[in-house]
Amino acid sequence: MTKDAFGKLPDGQEVSRITITGHGLTASVVTLGASLQDLRLDGVAHPLVLGFPTLPPYLDEGRYFGAIVGRCANRIARGEAEIDGRPLALDRNEAGRTTLHGGSDGTGVRNWTVADHGPDFVALSDYLPDGHMGFPGAMLVRVRYQILPGPALRIEIVATSSETTICNFAQHSYFNLDGKADISDHRLTIPAETYLPVDEALIPLGSPAPVAGTHLDFRQPVQLAERLGGPLIDHNLCIDTTRHHLPRPAAVLQAGDVRMTIDSTEPGLQVYAAAHMQGGAKGIGGAPYGRHAGIAMESQLWPDAVHHGDYPSTLLTSDQVYRQTTVLGFTRTGSS
Repeated sequence: MTKDAFGKLPDGQEVSRITITGHGLTASVVTLGASLQDLRLDGVAHPLVLGFPTLPPYLDEGRYFGAIVGRCANRIARGEAEIDGRPLALDRNEAGRTTLHGGSDGTGVRNWTVADHGPDFVALSDYLPDGHMGFPGAMLVRVRYQILPGPALRIEIVATSSETTICNFAQHSYFNLDGKADISDHRLTIPAETYLPVDEALIPLGSPAPVAGTHLDFRQPVQLAERLGGPLIDHNLCIDTTRHHLPRPAAVLQAGDVRMTIDSTEPGLQVYAAAHMQGGAKGIGGAPYGRHAGIAMESQLWPDAVHHGDYPSTLLTSDQVYRQTTVLGFTRTGSS
């Protein structure tokens, strides 16, 4: 484990980078957003996630890259919610019409505190006061990144609140397993039978719909080149209708001889093929990130659940502990 300075925020706060290693895997995490900044597999020359070698891009084009986003990941329609008959006015940080990733000061853009660390793990914490971004309840959230045999990177998020609130976290890395300019040569498999159709603001319209016959059917391996030129891929795929205590298979991504599995306790997987990237600052691979440079697969509860009583609930009461576990497993297949 190493810890070094990564830069200073405009308000003078120091941002640190912690690098952990074990079992042939090396991960670097920065305190800004508790973000996975770099991920390397022994024998593979390129990074497996998109990130930047310096701090400034994370304040602009790299916002949310690798971050732990919350207290409510994804979108809440109109920035409005209601808990026990109490209306909430949340921070509408996306075009003034939706609350995205917990608002403009959500955990994905805050500077977390290093709580514990060792050779193969690092734990970080953040405290959100009551009323922060319009959400009730003082919340303490902690994330632990740990490298396990496999190798695998285990990401555990735990949160508590002083009163009933909305709680839904996600790890927001963009993956690129072959080091190429885009993810066209990646093959993706997701076992979801249904997805959530959305409106023009990417807010779910209602009940899940079958993936069969749509561009979101990944039940059999699909080469992404077949889908990137079609409709936007930025949807929640419904892995299940409830959370689980132990991680279950959520996705398989493969490119070249690198294969990644995602197992998670969460019933949703937001899949986004990075259509917005335009190329700016150089990434950790040495080149700017253009359109479809990576793919985000965010394990989480379903978006905008506060407005849909038939979705898995995002409410967290004061006597509950929110706990999410997502495991990223890596293997070399020996063939391309």
